[in-house]
Amino acid sequence: MHHSKSAFFRFPVTIYYEDTDAGGVVYHSNYLKFFERARTEMLREQGVCQRELLEQKIGFVVRSMEIDFLKAARLDDNLVVLTQLTEKRKASLIYCQELVNPHEEVLCRAIVKVACIDMQKMKPQGIPDAVFSEK
Repeated sequence: MHHSKSAFFRFPVTIYYEDTDAGGVVYHSNYLKFFERARTEMLREQGVCQRELLEQKIGFVVRSMEIDFLKAARLDDNLVVLTQLTEKRKASLIYCQELVNPHEEVLCRAIVKVACIDMQKMKPQGIPDAVFSEK
């Protein structure tokens, strides 16, 4: 990310034994869980209730993800996922996310494209204006 890291949504992550593999480092697929939780909490902080959207048959799904594993995260590490919404289109969102250590060193970085879909038709749908209106 190129801007001040203080401008991003911050989601704390502690690495537990269940997150690691036989080598004692975070198993690669677990980074996706950390990033998903951070995006969800960012939306929640902005007043977006995904349960209410689902009741309206609207959902967000990951369409694509570009991910770089740069340094290993290990058991008991206290880390932070930094999340920034970098682009909002009619029916999709693009996020930049980084998992950083207390020294702000980037361990993992992802660009995540999320589509808004009609959950009944499983087709793209415009993001409702109310999702990102000022609350």
